Amino acid sequence: MPRLTRRGWVVLAGAAVAYVAGEWAGFPLLRALAGAGIGAVLAALVVTARKPRVTVIREVYPDRVQRGRPAFARLRVHNASGRRHGGFVAGDRIDGGFHAVSVRPLAPGADAVYHYDLPTRRRGRFEVGPLTLERVDPLGLGRSRLSTGDTATLWVHPRTYPVRALVAGHPRHHHEGRTTDNSPHGSLDLRDVREYVPGDEVRHLHWKATARTGRLMVRDYVDPNQPRFTTLLDTRTDLVPPEVLEEAVDLTASLMRAAATEGYWCRLLTTSGSDLRLRGGQQTVRQLLDELCELAPVAGGALVPPDLSRGPDRGGSLVVVLASARRDDLTAIAALRPHYASTVVVTIAGGTDTGVPVRIPNTQVIQAPNAKGGTRRWNVAALR
Repeated sequence: MPRLTRRGWVVLAGAAVAYVAGEWAGFPLLRALAGAGIGAVLAALVVTARKPRVTVIREVYPDRVQRGRPAFARLRVHNASGRRHGGFVAGDRIDGGFHAVSVRPLAPGADAVYHYDLPTRRRGRFEVGPLTLERVDPLGLGRSRLSTGDTATLWVHPRTYPVRALVAGHPRHHHEGRTTDNSPHGSLDLRDVREYVPGDEVRHLHWKATARTGRLMVRDYVDPNQPRFTTLLDTRTDLVPPEVLEEAVDLTASLMRAAATEGYWCRLLTTSGSDLRLRGGQQTVRQLLDELCELAPVAGGALVPPDLSRGPDRGGSLVVVLASARRDDLTAIAALRPHYASTVVVTIAGGTDTGVPVRIPNTQVIQAPNAKGGTRRWNVAALR
């Protein structure tokens, strides 16, 4: 639907005034100017009413990017008609703004490729689009907009820094109780005997159970010392300022990315209610960063979730990332210490309430001004 621009409304109002003045004063020149102005406005509406007859495809690359890193939209424009097509503006709405590029006139059958930047200043999951095609007449009096195509998703991940992964196993033998389903398979610690499924190791066949049941049975093993890495992130808005929270999220992303890349079984907990449990590998890295990408703060609440303090799925390394430590928080962290091979508390921007020192028995404390400084001090501590 074509609409007048601000300039178009000014020209139309000026034409009306000129016509009235010409009629009142009897000046034909003013009436002629009024007619020319009205004619220009009508011509602008007619020109902009024609929809762009081109094929426009928008691609977002990369679709996942760290905060502050460049991301782009690529436009592929094709004029399939037999006539020369006029220029227009194409762009997308994202994060409250409109980001566009001017498309030049295209000859019949011609193709063109354009790029424009997408904002990555804020962490989050953003919808890009739908793509908007905008036509403006040469005089800038009329404008028409057409939304076309699907929306795309841009994931702005936290910023990560290189860190060293801690090594801490999760000792649990089957004689001490049944292991959890999160334990990886394939070690020499027997968990169960089950029916054979295609893909199981033939060398793990349990012949006595096979003879007794009449079906192929295999031993199911777990790794009793699989490295585990658990991170607890404080996201309470009453204790964590927004700028400090972003630094804490960046630090958490850096630590968990290092652990997942090393193949550790990873678990991410936050005071917002997130509880993500994943095996190591590059796919795990992507899921962890996606989870942190959409992480939102909450007001109030306890630092340590009940499932972490009472759940059976504990062990390995525990890292607590927080910005402000209260006495009850320090007490809750100290209660977790016996259930983990190592416990580390990392505080951002001081990390204490007034008069509350961060001291926890048998727990290493790293205080840092920001995420970058925290990763540097972590690497120094990991070498000791």
